[in-house]
Amino acid sequence: MNPITLSASAARHLNRLSADAGHPILLRVAVEGGGCSGFQYQLDLVEAPEVGDTVVAYDGAQALIDEVSAPLLAGSIIDYVEELVGAQFKILNPQAKSSCGCGVSFSI
Repeated sequence: MNPITLSASAARHLNRLSADAGHPILLRVAVEGGGCSGFQYQLDLVEAPEVGDTVVAYDGAQALIDEVSAPLLAGSIIDYVEELVGAQFKILNPQAKSSCGCGVSFSI
């Protein structure tokens, strides 16, 4: 399976959140059924991994992927982008054949 990676930008943002909070903040990335294209990403900030999570680390920051979502995210880059309309974590998934305009929903 192709590795899931955390970008430098995402790591910097997670490290900044952790410093502000005074304890580690981890990004949980999951794929759920639903959305306008069949699957949707669920992103949450958490303090600890759960049993079975895959840990994706870069420069001290960590993202967590559950074992069901991992195959659907294989080869993905977890990024953090700052644009005119706002800043957000973004999943660059090479398996996604199409996605909706919001970028949260996709199909394989």
